[in-house]
Amino acid sequence: MDRATWESELQRDGFELKESGMAAGTHNPDHTHPFDARLYVLSGEITITQNGKPHTYGPGDNCEVLANENHAEEVGAVDVTYLAGRRSA
Repeated sequence: MDRATWESELQRDGFELKESGMAAGTHNPDHTHPFDARLYVLSGEITITQNGKPHTYGPGDNCEVLANENHAEEVGAVDVTYLAGRRSA
């Protein structure tokens, strides 16, 4: 999915959008958020582990983490930059 389509879907689904990122080597162990989140990776890579299954996302990839879903985040050897969408649960 391209960025414009992703952003359009975010707006349609009631998400707030901002650009964000994490530093290389960042590791956020299992945690939850009180909101639905969607990410669209612009540069770098991030591995998100959900339900014990890790998946690495790179430029052009997107993913979703539902509110209160247990997950972990790990950034590779370079910083990751992404568009983040948040929606109150």
